[in-house]
Amino acid sequence: MFIRNETFQTYRSSYPIITGIVAINIIVFFWINFLPGGTWILQNGIGFNLAVAEGQYWRLLTPVFMHQGFMHIIFNMLSLILFGPALEKMLGKMKFILLYLGAGILANVATFFIAGLGYYPHLGASGAIFGLFGAYFYIVLLRKDLIDQQNSQVIMMILLIGLIMTFVNPNINIYAHIFGAIAGALIVPPLLIGAKPYYTPAPVRTYTDPSEVSFNPNRWQKKSFSNRKLGKIFWIVLGILVFLGVISRFLL
Repeated sequence: MFIRNETFQTYRSSYPIITGIVAINIIVFFWINFLPGGTWILQNGIGFNLAVAEGQYWRLLTPVFMHQGFMHIIFNMLSLILFGPALEKMLGKMKFILLYLGAGILANVATFFIAGLGYYPHLGASGAIFGLFGAYFYIVLLRKDLIDQQNSQVIMMILLIGLIMTFVNPNINIYAHIFGAIAGALIVPPLLIGAKPYYTPAPVRTYTDPSEVSFNPNRWQKKSFSNRKLGKIFWIVLGILVFLGVISRFLL
């Protein structure tokens, strides 16, 4: 699911929305850093809570497409290229756009209300990308029919590492990371109605002689949690994320 082996042409035709988002981010990045008018775009598009309070509401969206440092844009775009395709296929083009932009905007809304007017200017697609991770988190817990166990473990590990790095690295918008993930987890449930697994494994056909003694290799595996128990875990973890986001206001 998260291993990319397509050619550029195949990837572009298979995932047009992700390709378009990456292209916009790269164009804006080079414009801001190397082309005339870049400074004006940066000043008028960067996330700035005081400007939002004065009515410049477009700043809740425009930072999602803006980066300054090479490592910043490389890390975010690689994350989108690797982890976005499965969701674009599951949801379809319009629903994926709704998830990505919705998580990014809500992450900036949370930054505005929680961080306050004195919060430093911020930019980057991290809130939207963490929204994808939050959507995967919901799928792993409550829509296991859409993802296999191996990829579920990969997602949980990536989410854990991402949250740890959020609090370890300096100059990171903690609010955008945490509330982007929360927004993705809350937005995605209705978007998954009618969704199909990214990969549908072919059924394995076997023949068993009725006279032979059969052996079930899964007989000692623990029974999976019920959806009700998984639902409780989902809301507990979301509550912890909200708590971390709010308490981080007093730690910064």
